[in-house]
Amino acid sequence: MKRILIISDNHGFFSHELDVHVKSADEIWHAGDIGSLDSLRSYMATKPFKAVFGNIDDLDIRQTFPQNLVFECEGLTILMTHIGGYPGKYPTKIKQWIQSQGADIFVCGHSHICKVMKDPVLGHWHINPGSYGHHGFHHMRTAILLTLDRGKIINMSVIELGKRGIVDKEMTLE
Repeated sequence: MKRILIISDNHGFFSHELDVHVKSADEIWHAGDIGSLDSLRSYMATKPFKAVFGNIDDLDIRQTFPQNLVFECEGLTILMTHIGGYPGKYPTKIKQWIQSQGADIFVCGHSHICKVMKDPVLGHWHINPGSYGHHGFHHMRTAILLTLDRGKIINMSVIELGKRGIVDKEMTLE
């Protein structure tokens, strides 16, 4: 059994508000728009960490993380990219990738809107954790905590981190 913390779109923002969830997680996955490698260093030093780069990420981040990831976790095939669309509205290349890999879970970011749903046509779980950061048009900052066990999702919850734009400056790296 593994507990996974999924974040995205922090755009260089970091604070300790996720510490309790980081401590309870076995792994951390980041779906792009990192903004600054410094914003991830404590996560990368603490837990196994997987990430993809996003459209705002610079050359350092693009050389550190791939655009797309395919991996297995607890017997499930996971696909992760930054710009992925949504069930019924996937770009053709994304839909083909999901089908060719036999995805059980597809993780993406970019929209800043938390959305979790089972794709009624392709059959996988679509997970967009929303945005952990403050940059963008979203109202609520979010992350996902997911528990996987022997080929199944046994628990999933949305973590609400507060409204965008309300920042305790003492808790940020910036």
